[in-house]
This record gives sequence, C-alpha cells and structure tokens, in this order.
Amino acid sequence: MKRSLSLCPRRTGTPFVAHIRMLLLSVAWSATVTLAPASAQSLTPILVAYAGQNETVGPMWVGIERGTFKKYGLDVRMVQLRNGSLSMATLATGQVQYNYGSPANALSAAAGGMKIQCAGSPVQKIPRELVARKEIRTLEDLRGKTFGVQSIGGGFWLQTMIALDGLGIDPEKYDIKMRILGDTATVTQALGSGGVDATVIPYSFSEAAKRAGANVLADIGKLNIPYQGTTICYLRESASSSPDVMSRLLRGLVEAVILIHDPNAKADIVEILRKNFRFPKAEDAEASYKVLAYMATVEIMPDAAAWKLVQKIVSRINPKVAQVDFNQLSTPVFVRSLEESGFLPAARTKSR
Repeated sequence: MKRSLSLCPRRTGTPFVAHIRMLLLSVAWSATVTLAPASAQSLTPILVAYAGQNETVGPMWVGIERGTFKKYGLDVRMVQLRNGSLSMATLATGQVQYNYGSPANALSAAAGGMKIQCAGSPVQKIPRELVARKEIRTLEDLRGKTFGVQSIGGGFWLQTMIALDGLGIDPEKYDIKMRILGDTATVTQALGSGGVDATVIPYSFSEAAKRAGANVLADIGKLNIPYQGTTICYLRESASSSPDVMSRLLRGLVEAVILIHDPNAKADIVEILRKNFRFPKAEDAEASYKVLAYMATVEIMPDAAAWKLVQKIVSRINPKVAQVDFNQLSTPVFVRSLEESGFLPAARTKSR
C-alpha cells in the first residue's frame, strides 16, 4: 500500500504512472467518441476513479445511467482500478478529477503528503454480515483464524476492522490474520472452498455463503457504529475544487439516491445493478438492490465521529494517519451550501 500511495505527480516517468495514463486516456477517448457532437459540447467530462466493485458504487452508477449528473451538465465516467491505493494514485497524477473511495485511503494519502479534500459520502451504514465456516459457531472460535479481504487499508478491510471493533474483538489479541484475495465475489468463494475461515461481506453475498453452509456470527448492519463509507475526494488546489462543479456533482449524486429510494424506479435500479455486477438474471440483483437501498442516504455531510473511528483503525497500520487533521482533509462547505439553498431539505422529503 505504501508503494502505491507514494506515487505522486513528480514521478510522471515511472512505468506504473505511464500505464495508468494510457488506461485513462483510453477510457476518456472511448467516452468522447460515443457522445453525440452536441452532448460533447454541452457536458463537462468528469473521470472518477474507484476500486471496490460492490453496492457502495451504486449511487454513482445510478447517477450515470439515469442521467442525474447530465441534468447538471456533467458527463461522469467511472474508472475502476484494482484497489483503493491505486485509485488514489490516479488522482495524485491528475489523470482523474475525483476519487470515490474509502476514507481509509483518503487518510493514508493525506498522511503521505497528498493535498486532498473530501466533500461528501452517500453511504452511512455497513449492510454486511460476519460469516464463517460451518465449524466456527461463536465469536470466541475466531481466535487464530484468517479473514478474507480485498486489500489492506481499503474499504473491504476497513469495514471488516470496524465490524470487529464494534463487536469488541481486538484482532491482535485474537491473533486474527488478514488474507488479501481480491473482490467480494472472490473472497466469498474462498470462504466456501476453505481458503479463509471468516469474512465480513454484504448481505447480497452472505446469502450465497449461508446456502453453502456458512454460519452468520453477527449482523453488522444492526450494530450502533458511527460510519461513513465511500466519499468523493479531489486535489485541493485543482479545478475540481470549484464550488460550481462540486455543487453540480453532489446534486447529481443526491438525486441518484432519491431514485434509489423511489419504488417506481426499482426496476431500473435493479437492471443497473444487474448490468454492473454482470448477473445473468434481474432476480439475481434483488439482494443487491436491498443492500443499496439500505445504505444509500442523502445525508452526505462529512461526519467527524465516523472519520475519527476510521482514523483510529487505520493508525494501527500507518501511525502517521493519527496526525492528519480531519478539518483540513474534509470540508463541509459544499454540503452546507446545498443545505442553505434548500436543495437538501427538499431531497429529504423526496427520499422518505
């Protein structure tokens, strides 16, 4: 992770950065040629890097597919990378305007000297379950066991660590090991094959694990934990920090959340999830829809209590994170403007 976060604009000649640039230029070019000439002239192109392929990306997918970003003059495109630190590295190079990722990665990047700010998050719940092999029946049985995660320091790992913290489990005292495997589907498969002993996965994936014989040791969504998930971050001294652009981006995001909670839009949302997760049938995306509706919120204001919990956990693997000033990293100004304008109060009414 440290190696990825050390990538910054001054290392523009490295093979990695060159590869990232080629990838992003390819995405940008393909995005441009598919637009009609009129749209290309009227919409501002926006590239957003992300890593985790799970329901937390749902509000962005919905905003793109249902046109809530285009309503505000933005042509938003998502660029998926292997993990959160690589996603943040693309932001450091300036090849994307925004990063949509875990607060853990944002804190680590800031601790490494990256001048970023985070504006808001549409995710404030952890709709996941702690599931384990059928031989493991209690939390005490987790001592000495191995958990599957996507990467150390990323969103999957962070939610796992927050879940353990909320359950009163100290990973060091329990001698818990973390095994890096890949995305949620890969981790779930590893649980079934015995590659890991336990994991903390979304409800939509835990259903399959339970059918295969896994035990649910805890419902993390029911724990009273301050949490804020994937958040929109940008380079502090860049055009992306423009109040006008940020206002339009956040408005499009909030309107996507409103659609997620609109029963009349359910069929469309399910299809968007099916397509992005590559499920063969619409019914396969029903569980993902429930997870997305459970976690998505119009209350996008940066939450100091939630970030401080993340900071405490990430400091265990990167002590420098403890020195990051939340007030410098996260800004309430854009969300506050939406509040004062009446946009967010109206959004709350629509999303009920």
